[in-house]
Amino acid sequence: MNKFVAAVTLALLATGAQAQVTEEMLANDATMTNQVVTNGMGRHLQRYSPLETLNKDNVRNLVPAWAFSLGGEKQRGQETQPLVYDGIMYITGSYSRLYAIDVKTGKEVWQYDARLPEGILPCCDVINRGAAIHGDKVIFGTLDARLVALDRATGDVIWRDKIADYKAGYSYTAAPLIVGDLVITGNSGGEFGIVGEVQARNVDSGEIVWTRPVIEGHMGTLNGEESTMTGTLNATWPGDMWKTGGGATWLGGSYDARTDTIIMGTGNPAPWNSHLRDAGTPTEGNTGDNLYAASRLGLDPATGEIKWHFQSTPREGWDYDGVNEVVAYDDREGNMRLATADRNGFFYVLNAEDGGFVGATPFVKDITWASGIDETGRPIFNEDNRPGNPADAADGKKGDVVFSSPGFLGGKNWMPMAFSQRTGNFYVPSNEWGMDIWNEPVSYKKGAAYLGSGFTIKPNYEDHIGSLKAIDPDTLEVLWDVQNEAPLWGGVMTTAGGLVFYGTPEGEFVALDDETGEKLWSFQTGSGIVGQPITWEQDGEQYVSIISGWGGAVPLWGGEVAKKVSYLNQGGTLWTFRLPKELASAN
Repeated sequence: MNKFVAAVTLALLATGAQAQVTEEMLANDATMTNQVVTNGMGRHLQRYSPLETLNKDNVRNLVPAWAFSLGGEKQRGQETQPLVYDGIMYITGSYSRLYAIDVKTGKEVWQYDARLPEGILPCCDVINRGAAIHGDKVIFGTLDARLVALDRATGDVIWRDKIADYKAGYSYTAAPLIVGDLVITGNSGGEFGIVGEVQARNVDSGEIVWTRPVIEGHMGTLNGEESTMTGTLNATWPGDMWKTGGGATWLGGSYDARTDTIIMGTGNPAPWNSHLRDAGTPTEGNTGDNLYAASRLGLDPATGEIKWHFQSTPREGWDYDGVNEVVAYDDREGNMRLATADRNGFFYVLNAEDGGFVGATPFVKDITWASGIDETGRPIFNEDNRPGNPADAADGKKGDVVFSSPGFLGGKNWMPMAFSQRTGNFYVPSNEWGMDIWNEPVSYKKGAAYLGSGFTIKPNYEDHIGSLKAIDPDTLEVLWDVQNEAPLWGGVMTTAGGLVFYGTPEGEFVALDDETGEKLWSFQTGSGIVGQPITWEQDGEQYVSIISGWGGAVPLWGGEVAKKVSYLNQGGTLWTFRLPKELASAN
């Protein structure tokens, strides 16, 4: 331990700053303005701060307080959300690193590097989206599909456990979710024929309490013994396809305290070629819906049993994962609601009590794969826009090519939207792009890509791809949108001061008026922003942080779009801003 780490550690212990992070703190994080101890600024994932010191009138006075470089040559794909507790900020970095930073000075306290093995198989860059804190621990996942609990004061390992086998294509990139004494994780690897699963561990020991696979036919566990089967075997999957059925739970989840429900999204069914799963042409006795892929699941925190499900894209054939975050909120009439903006281009409102469908609306233009959503929440398919069956091709090698919109990276991908309790609206980072897509024959091989499709992403418009949209969830109207030349790939935050914060791949960190979308402030960070902003109060002043560092899926999978944005620089800098007390009342 170096002298600085030792000094800070002793100071923390002496002042009682190593007090346990409790369930009560996690439960009330959305209202406690001196901390950010959950991913999503509250386990409901609203990403709304009640702070209003910083507002529309004075945001122009927001100035840099300090900047922290992640250092080394690992400068790309920084998607983390910082956590702040007792004078320390915790961030994860690409390549499975975790940092503790003195929140007043920006000086490093300690750093942990997971030292990844050779042969990891992350599909969508070497990113990490954040950590969780509880008690005296900070917990995060690694690209070799492990979960690590560190001592918050020193960075020493307390426990470490394997989520799954990285050699089979599993990885882990999401921020864990803590509910009570459980740490909840999913898994990544949907392009490798893995099976999506939710796992719950004892937060103190790391021992597994329950598991819940999300593809029908697989057995869950509870306290080390088999519990119940997920779904009904072969009800929606043909033959043995369920055994490598995908459905990766790669974005983590939310917790709705109103109903005591963990909500997890599930990824694409595997392989992408829907005809191999009977989804292209359902057979007698098999719907081809491929449950529970491309769905949202409500789980019992105590047992992992599925309470309800909502499948946003049954018979999925375009890689429209259903993992995007589900935000718990109350509508203007006081009804308990859930909202999610799906990769398939539709914004959904659900009943929080049972996941029942309430309403949906397109939030991107030019959707080709479906003409709309019916009264049950099921898409009305345009079957002519389903990629063709290779078996029908003369050579049996390549099905008919179709142009589908949105592209497989989605009308919205992982980047979290925000809800404002002030306006009652959602603020959704979206992208207007499409793709040429076709199907190919494929067979499963452990650790190999299992797609059965080819694709090329293309922009739908010359002047913009990204678009931040304000959506009224009660009327399902898009109220305004702010367009951006490059695709948006970072998170959004709202505040009681009437501000909407987000970042662009061009490196701009921006504050908008939440009612009009007018730009009120911006700062150039030097690299593309794909991270998630937070805000908190410290010494009577309001602070805002965002990480900058271009990367993620777009440069790797973006086709023509990747070429269009190839000029963007990678990076790795955490920027922290403050509103000085003397300027808080200045206009």
